[in-house]
Amino acid sequence: MRAAVTAAGSFAIAEVPDPTAGPGDLVLAVAATGVCGSDLSTAPLLPDGTIMGHEFAGVVVAAGTDVEEQWPLGSPVASMPVIGCTRCRACVTGDIAHCPDAEAVGLGLAPGALAEYVRVRAASSVRLDLLAGSASVVVEDAALAEPLAVGLHAVTRAQVAPDDRVLVLGAGPVGLAVLHWMSRMPSGEIVCSDPSVGRRAAALEIGADVAVAPDEISALRGNGFDVVVECVGKPGMVAAAVDASGVHGTVVIAGVCMGEDTFLPVAGVVKETTVHFVSYYTKAEFTAATRAVVTGAVDSSLFVTERVGLGDVGRVFDELRAPGDQRKVLIAPR
Repeated sequence: MRAAVTAAGSFAIAEVPDPTAGPGDLVLAVAATGVCGSDLSTAPLLPDGTIMGHEFAGVVVAAGTDVEEQWPLGSPVASMPVIGCTRCRACVTGDIAHCPDAEAVGLGLAPGALAEYVRVRAASSVRLDLLAGSASVVVEDAALAEPLAVGLHAVTRAQVAPDDRVLVLGAGPVGLAVLHWMSRMPSGEIVCSDPSVGRRAAALEIGADVAVAPDEISALRGNGFDVVVECVGKPGMVAAAVDASGVHGTVVIAGVCMGEDTFLPVAGVVKETTVHFVSYYTKAEFTAATRAVVTGAVDSSLFVTERVGLGDVGRVFDELRAPGDQRKVLIAPR
C-alpha cells in the first residue's frame, strides 16, 4: 500500500506492506485522516519510516475471525487510535487509552492512517451506520470524531456549572471542539482567545460569545474566569490559564506542550485553583462525538478548511506549523 512516512524532517510517499487483521482486529481502507497539533509536535521526534495519523475513519476490508460477524466487510467505521489488550480494567471500563499495554496508533507505536489502510482494534471502534439512523453517512467527515472526543473529554472534566464564565485559550481544532461542546452546556459567557483573526471568526461561528486576541483577555477578566480550558500547548500557557482563573476556578490543560514549562504555584495556591491535565477520552465520549458527526449535529463545513491527498502531507505539516487561519485539514489517501 501507499503511505506517507516520516523522512528527513518531512514526509515521503512509500510502498509498505499492507496490514493484516489478527484476533480482535479490523483493517480499514482509510477514507480520511486529520492532522492534529500533537502530530506537528511529535513528527520531529519520530524515526524515519513512521506512519503517522491518529484521526481517521474508513471502511472495513478485513476482520479477525472472532469479530467478522459483527464487523462485515464494507462497514463504515471510526476508531479510537489506540490498541488495548481488551482484558484489563481500563479496557473493560472504556478507558482504553490508559491500558497498561496500549499501543498508540499513528504516534510511533502502531502504524497510523496516513496510508491507504490501517489496522485497528474492533473493541476501540464504532460502526457509523449503526449510529447514523436514517442519516446518510459521509465516512470522510467521521475523521472529525477524534478531535471532537478530545474536546468533549476536556469539557466533561471541567464540570461546568450554570452561569460559569468560561475562557478557552486557542481556537485551533481542539479549541473549536471544546467550544462546540461548551456552547451546549449550561454555562454563562464563553470567551475565546486566539491571535488569528480567522480563527477568532471560527470561534464565534462554533460557539464563543466573544473572541479576542490574547492581549485583550485582561480587559475581560474581571474577578477571573470560573473555567479556563487551555488548548494551545506551548510554554507559558499553564501560567496564563492559572492567571486568568478566578478564586476556586477550574483550569483544564488540553494543549500538548512538548517542551519544559514553568509557572508560579502561588498563583494557584492563593486562589485555590483546581488544575486538570487531560488526554484522550473514553469509549463513551468517542461514541458520542462520532454520533454527533454522522447525525449532522456537527456541521463539518465549520471545521474542515481543506481536503488534500497523501502527496500534500509534507506541505500541510509545514503550513500548519506557522500561524494561520486553517481549522482542520483532512488527508484522503485515494
